[in-house]
Amino acid sequence: MSTPTRPRAARKSPDERTRDIVGAARELALEEGLAAVTLRAVAARAGVAPALVAHYVPSMESLIASTFATVVGAEIAEVEALVSTLDGPRAQLGTLIRTVLDGSRDDVTVVWVEAWALGRRNETLALAVREQMDAWQTVLQGVIETGVRSGDFETTDASGVAWQVLGMIDGLNAQALVRWGDTAHRGELTLHAVEGLLGLPRGGLG
Repeated sequence: MSTPTRPRAARKSPDERTRDIVGAARELALEEGLAAVTLRAVAARAGVAPALVAHYVPSMESLIASTFATVVGAEIAEVEALVSTLDGPRAQLGTLIRTVLDGSRDDVTVVWVEAWALGRRNETLALAVREQMDAWQTVLQGVIETGVRSGDFETTDASGVAWQVLGMIDGLNAQALVRWGDTAHRGELTLHAVEGLLGLPRGGLG
């Protein structure tokens, strides 16, 4: 009995082939999670042989790390762009918190949660995770510092508050993946806690 053979992949330039592989890895991560980004799965999604994927990426560890950075970096850029269109730090911080806790980004949350776990044994990924968490903290801290300067917020530790807010967001989003707790009101719960951290009355963030 003859063995079916894989159709030969169409000829493409190295840049095109790399984009295909990177795109396939990103799609897999968003659809099935970061753990689904394996050599065979990426090859199948890109329509090439596993050996070709291995030829174009330095290692699967680096591909997983860069895939993570691409996915969450896009989210940060999107939220930052949204916040920049709003007038005033209260509106900016309130909208940021509601946006990342509204349940529409659970695919990205899965990528985050798996990255924290996989990063224990993949230092390249762990470095990417730390960099993206720093990027999120920078965005939050920037909004908070603007609010302190304008008199909207009261705190002497904008960095610490940003770190706490990030922890609340990450924890509630992770819990929501298994539908634990009051997932429908996670944004509201977080807003009330942040209002307390910043010296605002209840409802101060809208």
